Amino acid sequence: MKLISRSLLVLSLTLTPALHAELKLPAVIGDHMVLQQKQANPIWGWDTPGTKVTVTFAGQSQSATAGSDGKWLVKLAALPANKAAQTLTISAGTATREIKDVLIGEVWMCSGQSNMQWSLGQTYTGDIEGAGARRPHLRIISVPQVGTQELKSDFRGQWEVANPANAKDFSAIGYIYGRYLHDILDVPVGLIDNAWGGSAAEAWVRRETIEREPRFAALMETTRKREADLLSPQSKAENEARWQEAVAKAKAAKTKAPVNPAAWLTGNARPGNIFAGVVHPTLGYGIKGVIWYQGESNAGRAYEHADLFPFLIEQWRREQGQGDFSFYWVQLADYMAEKSAPGESAWAELRETQTKTLRLPNTGQAVIIDIGEGRDIHPRNKYDVASRLVRWALVKDYGLKFPYRSPEYKRESVQFDGNKATVTLDCFGSTLRAFDVTEARGFAVCGEDRKWHWATGKIVGPDKVEVTSDHVAAPIAVRYAWADNPVCNLFSADGLPVTPFRTDDFDMTTKPKPAVAKK
Repeated sequence: MKLISRSLLVLSLTLTPALHAELKLPAVIGDHMVLQQKQANPIWGWDTPGTKVTVTFAGQSQSATAGSDGKWLVKLAALPANKAAQTLTISAGTATREIKDVLIGEVWMCSGQSNMQWSLGQTYTGDIEGAGARRPHLRIISVPQVGTQELKSDFRGQWEVANPANAKDFSAIGYIYGRYLHDILDVPVGLIDNAWGGSAAEAWVRRETIEREPRFAALMETTRKREADLLSPQSKAENEARWQEAVAKAKAAKTKAPVNPAAWLTGNARPGNIFAGVVHPTLGYGIKGVIWYQGESNAGRAYEHADLFPFLIEQWRREQGQGDFSFYWVQLADYMAEKSAPGESAWAELRETQTKTLRLPNTGQAVIIDIGEGRDIHPRNKYDVASRLVRWALVKDYGLKFPYRSPEYKRESVQFDGNKATVTLDCFGSTLRAFDVTEARGFAVCGEDRKWHWATGKIVGPDKVEVTSDHVAAPIAVRYAWADNPVCNLFSADGLPVTPFRTDDFDMTTKPKPAVAKK
């Protein structure tokens, strides 16, 4: 009898936390947060199943009941921007939580790889920019880098008021972008930084969705083979032994030790990892849009990226459940060695896939082919990057009048006449201007032999360039800034660089080769 009583006591103690769960809120909902103006804002958390929860804020009260999994969610009705600090109160049973210093304004997510992660303090003038970070209505929060296949519901982090101490460690592009919005619109701004250096696009998408998509069958087949190799007991032991041996050799040679192959399982390239560990915990939080700087890690697979990048945007919009929110990205900068002869380029192909993604609604692209650094994949100039991104938002989201879009080649506008090729660009209300010299540099042409030669560009109208080469008597195609690190100088009169382009539709060099049948 005593044994049974003791067992019941242990069981009751085990069940007590579940039966009397405490009110819990996600990190993204806390003191100093900014709620997106002019749209309904979800507020959620967890409590004992069946508990009624009431959220009170700015004169309104919304209620919900915690479900069987303990989660509850209410939606606050849309409110206008407000700089006045307010308190959001959550009542659940006998518990009450107050979220203080809540503002209403514009909320943007800052995502991508290392160039978005690159901190303000790492830029050339980050010291003086950080010193001026005294904007009480500009709020920031960072999501830790957690790579996992398990969907996470929360993260460790908190909203902070931007100040000289914390701004220097925040995304440089994100902070400067937010500062422009804050100062020009004169409303509170909230920035969510979830960038992860070196990350691959496929890691940012829910695993199940990319698994089901036939276009990515080859990618997922490779993924599953790698997972099997890293997870099977025998392979795991063999890989560990090889890695330990490599580490010992590196130590003896006083060189950098190699990364453990098993790190890929929790890293930033395994499909679904970043979505599950980084994106999922913030899903549903009210945002205006996303700024994105990623692509370097996918450049060698540009052909695949042509489908993967728009797929990512579409999936994020579906997951977020807030319609086709604005999504603005940075086209890859110029990088690596300058080539003496024109030819093919995986980076140029990746840039083209980014430009073609403009077909999706509410998207925009900041072209930065003029500010990269050949020796460093991380251009230190993040100010021009942020200012070109924010132009899109100021015009498309907030109705202001600014030049915002780089000139783009008008499809099928090229005309050939003897040894001349004339291309027409859409300058979006501006005109063309060659920087530094009058010649438009960065062009190449080819004839029927498809051998590329440098060409001379001459601006012959507000939106036209005449292109010729002494080496090509009858050109059939024109390319501009088609290289890893092109030398090019064509801009709009407003200072926005012309978008790299090609008039041909030759096969991409990054297109996978057909599998050869084994005999």
